[in-house]
Amino acid sequence: MKTKIILEDIKIYAYHGVLPEENILGTYYLVNAEIHADISKALEEDNLENTINYALVNDIIHQEMKIKSQLLEFVIGRMIRKLSEAFPEIEYIKMKLTKLQPPMPGEMKGVSVEVEQSLRD
Repeated sequence: MKTKIILEDIKIYAYHGVLPEENILGTYYLVNAEIHADISKALEEDNLENTINYALVNDIIHQEMKIKSQLLEFVIGRMIRKLSEAFPEIEYIKMKLTKLQPPMPGEMKGVSVEVEQSLRD
């Protein structure tokens, strides 16, 4: 049985980027996380210990977004490391980080970086 927990479009104001004004003014970001783990026991028993607490996943994402970084890739890398440490039962994770209204010419919804990582062989 394949089981996933998906957090969609978490909107966070943060200060990431290479340009000095990005670290002063900041902008909104969207974070999406897809986590694969065996949470099948939670289908049979109503106990939080049988699953991955997505409120804690959300807390980790918010904590990592508070740390200023130049690269979105680096922010995602930190989030994946923290989540895999907090939840060793994670088998696979996919994260997408979108910077809304990046300081570039032209109109666009945003620019995104997406990383997929298998945490088990």
